[in-house]
Amino acid sequence: MESYNSFHVAQEQVIQAARILNLDAATVDFLKWPQREYKFTLPVRMDNGKVQVFHAWRIQYNYARGPAKGGIRFHPDETVDVIRALASWMTWKTAVVDLPLGGGKGGVLCDPKNMSETELERISRAYIRAIAQWIGIDRDVPAPDVYTNPQIMAWMMDEYETIIGRHHPGVLTDKPRQVGGTEGRRDATARGGVISVREACKKLNVEPKTFAIQGFGNAGQRAALLHQEILGMGKLIAVSDSRGAIYNADGLNAKELVTHKLKTGSVVNFSGAKSIPRDSILELETDILYPAALENSITQDIAPKVKAKIVCELANGPTTPEADLILNQKGIHVIPDILASAGGVTVSYFEMVQDSYSFFWDEETVHKRLDEKITNAYRTVHQAMIEKKVHPRLAAMVVGVARVAEVCKLRGWV
Repeated sequence: MESYNSFHVAQEQVIQAARILNLDAATVDFLKWPQREYKFTLPVRMDNGKVQVFHAWRIQYNYARGPAKGGIRFHPDETVDVIRALASWMTWKTAVVDLPLGGGKGGVLCDPKNMSETELERISRAYIRAIAQWIGIDRDVPAPDVYTNPQIMAWMMDEYETIIGRHHPGVLTDKPRQVGGTEGRRDATARGGVISVREACKKLNVEPKTFAIQGFGNAGQRAALLHQEILGMGKLIAVSDSRGAIYNADGLNAKELVTHKLKTGSVVNFSGAKSIPRDSILELETDILYPAALENSITQDIAPKVKAKIVCELANGPTTPEADLILNQKGIHVIPDILASAGGVTVSYFEMVQDSYSFFWDEETVHKRLDEKITNAYRTVHQAMIEKKVHPRLAAMVVGVARVAEVCKLRGWV
């Protein structure tokens, strides 16, 4: 359970950025809240023949700069405030990387781990039937998130096209390539994070000789594989997942470790590595630390023990506000999630563009354009950090909030 309300944290971040930008009270009040919220009950017939009712939401936080963009989560602990917070962060994330998009998020309160594939398909289609009139490539474009995937996006796209009676693949992103997905999407989040680390190392004159990864799902695995490729150096010394953590000062073979994880379901018992306490991975002597697990991983109790030079947040909200200040005081450079994990939404935007034209790019083109976007975003945030004399997260919020506020004013909303 969260020790605090994520949405209250998100609102406080907006307030802090607005204070630095000297925004007027009406603009601040407007940016603190979602523009639209939808709540649904979804009756779904399960495999046993009984109907089960699921609660679901879609929140379009802000669409001043373009259609709302954000994932759909299937989670047994889903709450409206978590979705509000994530929708808020998506708004600033798309603005930080300067995409013509807003922010949104959706969720269904369910336990997908205890559902069959046919039950997941029925829930996916029921969700789209509920929100169909409020989404679209020029209105709101969902994507996968926790416990959803490209197959679920394909079902949802098919249901949407069935409802509107025409081909419209761009309504959802991160689909299989056979139905309008893009090259370069699978590793986009991790690739964007590692690119931001590369830029941080240049600015801070840090050599990324060693790195550790907390959380070894898709983003963590991809970061392990991409770190050395993009940075030209780096030894993976430790990895953790929900079952445990492993360490080898001489380095872990990333490819072999990913294979082991996919085969066994965990990094535990990897040959040549020793087990360490799971949370101790955050306290290791390493140049780069990638938190890629859950929110609130680095707390005010753990932050004083963090020894990494750069922390790159591939997860959403892994650092609590109190911990953020402690890390900053220690001189640890945190690349905040709204920048570090923006590679995913950037390539999702590329997918929208390609679907609109029915003309698809090769993987090299996707990687090149992603690199340009993340590089420019990091440099803009770093400049704001220096000019405003604030820590990186607040600098990123200042960049994102300023861009959204400017468009809200140009539109005459505030």
